[in-house]
Amino acid sequence: MKAIDLGANSPTLTEVLDLANEDNVILQTPEGRRYLLAEIDDFAEEVAKVRQNESLMELLDERSREPASYSLNDVREQLQGKKGAKRKRRKD
Repeated sequence: MKAIDLGANSPTLTEVLDLANEDNVILQTPEGRRYLLAEIDDFAEEVAKVRQNESLMELLDERSREPASYSLNDVREQLQGKKGAKRKRRKD
């Protein structure tokens, strides 16, 4: 993402659009207000492309099966189990 301080320099609209062709652009006014200039993509097309990515879909499917949250006791048990396993390996 590129940032342009409009108080420091005044690029032409064409120059700003050329920069936006490469990456999103943040425009900052001398008063400190900031605006984002980004190319509008066809969202439906992006979603279709993501759905075609089999490895990503498998990852998301796997992650969706994980519990949504852990209790504090679950976390303590997991951490204590890892500490115990490390101690056993060090003794060997």
